[in-house]
Amino acid sequence: MQAKRVTFPNKVLPYLLLAPQLAVTAVFFLWPAGEALLGALYAEDAFGLSRQFVGLENFAALARDPAYLEAVGVTFLFSGAVAGLSLALGLLLALAAEKAGRLAGLYRTLLIWPYAVAPAVAAILFWFMFDPNVGVAARALRGLGVTWNHFLDGRQALLLVVLAAAWKQVSYNLLFFYAGLRAIPRPLIEAAALDGAGPVRRFTAIVFPLLAPTTVFLVVVNVTYAFFDTFGIIHATTGGGPGRATTTLVYKVFKDGFEGLDLGSSSAQSVVLLAIVAALTVLQFRHIERKVQY
Repeated sequence: MQAKRVTFPNKVLPYLLLAPQLAVTAVFFLWPAGEALLGALYAEDAFGLSRQFVGLENFAALARDPAYLEAVGVTFLFSGAVAGLSLALGLLLALAAEKAGRLAGLYRTLLIWPYAVAPAVAAILFWFMFDPNVGVAARALRGLGVTWNHFLDGRQALLLVVLAAAWKQVSYNLLFFYAGLRAIPRPLIEAAALDGAGPVRRFTAIVFPLLAPTTVFLVVVNVTYAFFDTFGIIHATTGGGPGRATTTLVYKVFKDGFEGLDLGSSSAQSVVLLAIVAALTVLQFRHIERKVQY
């Protein structure tokens, strides 16, 4: 059966309907991206009053900058930890929500609330919880013999921002995983149970493969989130420190551009960051998605 095509009697109407979205895309994405790409080719003074064309020198300088290369490593480590932790917790909570029975609605509502919290608020919450002097979590760790001070220990600071960023994203993953679980036909699970398959076997052989499309989508979304949308969390908790332990690529763009006033380098970094995320997205969709059955 051939699908019906939508037709508009007025030839101008489709363009009028698309115009608002195209305008938003042009103003808030294409224009800033073009300005960043253009600015990466120039060396500007701190006040933006004059600039000199330097070609690709800003990009070459990034390759020679140890601080930038360190930020690349921190970003990939941070993004992998945030995506992995938030996806795993989201899936576990979705499985628990599916078995919650009559309390499932209340359970889901309570778990979804963290997604409505602003990144800066989530960061301050974890900052207070892990404060070395008055934090509840820091005191609990001290009772277990673990000395916690993320102001001095770079690894603890990185762990803190990973926990805060993952907690903020878990609710989003929960929604999609729960919807995917509800879409799995019950007869498949029941037939496997009758054949003697245990809960773990049913999950690995039936549930998780059928969740593969949802998982691929969430991997892309979570990696993009970790690269771009965690600036507020890092800025409110560690400020990129101690040292450069929590300075990710997006935070280094801010540090060099708004604090260091090196506009050319900051523009080049934003272009590289966009290229890295685009390459990761293409890689995930072209290679991982080929193994997914829809």
